[in-house]
Amino acid sequence: MSELYEFYKKEIIPKLTETFKYKNVMQVPRIEKIVLNMGLGEAIKNAKILESAADEMGLITGQKPVITRAKKSIAAFKLREGMPIGCTVTLRRDKMWDFINRLVNISLPRIRDFRGISGKAFDGKGNYTLGIREHIIFPEIQYDKIDKIKGMNVTFVTSAKTDEESKELLKLLRMPFRN
Repeated sequence: MSELYEFYKKEIIPKLTETFKYKNVMQVPRIEKIVLNMGLGEAIKNAKILESAADEMGLITGQKPVITRAKKSIAAFKLREGMPIGCTVTLRRDKMWDFINRLVNISLPRIRDFRGISGKAFDGKGNYTLGIREHIIFPEIQYDKIDKIKGMNVTFVTSAKTDEESKELLKLLRMPFRN
């Protein structure tokens, strides 16, 4: 079991229960999954970018990504239905907790001029999406072996009913929100 998960069970659940006055432990919000998504529009012209992005995302997460394909044809972007345009990974359980730990303690502090993450990226249903501009903040990526710096979205899907509960959960998990 991950250290962060044990911390969640022993420290965070009692604090959230006390703060929001939950009657049952099952009402306490928890992180259900983390979805990492990397959209690569330039994969239309260069298929090697997609392969390298999938390999790098596999290094970051420890799990093989799924190649996402275009749902519609868009003539202005020279895009045909079914063309590969990105990759995605869904993390659950132990890999999810390990990823949160590495993201908060190692990767986010490595961002240039880092002052915290935005507290406004909640969707109204308790989920939080974090945009990362440079995937090189992860220590698994070797800087000299990458061909192009890519961005990605990291979505935290929680069981919280409101954004306030979800934000409190992420704060207790030591997510560095901007003041």
